[in-house]
Amino acid sequence: MMKTNKRGGSTFQMENNILSTPKGSVTVGESEIRSNRHQTKQKGIKLKKPKSILIAILLIIMGITAIGSGGKEGILNTSVAVLAAVIVDLILAVILKHKIKVPDGAILTGLIIGLVLSSSIPFYQTAITATVAILSKHFLKIKKKPIFNPAAFGLYFAILIFSSGQSWWGGFSLLPSWCIVLLLISGYLITEKVNKFPQVFAFLGTYFLIYLILALTPYNNTVDALDALRNPYINSVLFLAFFMLTDPPTSPAKYKDQVWFGIIVAVVSIIDFALFQGLAYLLVGLLFGNAWKAWQSNWKAKGSRN
Repeated sequence: MMKTNKRGGSTFQMENNILSTPKGSVTVGESEIRSNRHQTKQKGIKLKKPKSILIAILLIIMGITAIGSGGKEGILNTSVAVLAAVIVDLILAVILKHKIKVPDGAILTGLIIGLVLSSSIPFYQTAITATVAILSKHFLKIKKKPIFNPAAFGLYFAILIFSSGQSWWGGFSLLPSWCIVLLLISGYLITEKVNKFPQVFAFLGTYFLIYLILALTPYNNTVDALDALRNPYINSVLFLAFFMLTDPPTSPAKYKDQVWFGIIVAVVSIIDFALFQGLAYLLVGLLFGNAWKAWQSNWKAKGSRN
């Protein structure tokens, strides 16, 4: 684009931010242009943060499942979980003198807890579950990162202390089977955003392969292995794979480590299911995988120092 101006008998021409004069040319406004571009880029990144996208997805899931199942109890319980998680997170931020910021991590933790717990459990159990989850996030850490997925830690605590029911209704377990397509679509979107496909594929591939093999062996006469491939088990597996397994702070970043992480979580989950049944087996597998990831990171750090 060219602009021509005349001042004091001299001609000035502006083209592509180059100012031409009879005595030469000079680039003008470059720093401002770069600054504006950087700010625009930063705004775009902020709007596309994985946490923001995941919060939006989980809210949509909550709305669909609540409408489809015909009850408001799930929304109320989830609201209690989110509120408790946010309050505890902000209080700890003040006590520990951390920078006060939007508690999107606490919001996510509360949403996941609310979408997993049965909507019929008392509100105080939901609040305590969310509180324990946030406490684990702040105090069970290595290199300033939480060791365990906070939601998984809080949910497992609730099972041990309250024997709380878990319906995993956020996985569309209370809706018609075709709704699983919505879960797959939303799961794809967040997995792509956090770059965790190797991890998710390794987990789901190992999980389904082992159970298909077990279904064809004498083991299936004792415990119906195909149960793990039916609703609500399959719905809970997919929900965990897409929305909990992929948590960046508690899962590996490198592709090779992601594959091992997914395999370990699947194998431990299957072993726990074979021994104890129930829906807690997925949480056990994930927490074991989280511990392995923390150990591996610490071991590699020590090796690099030596």
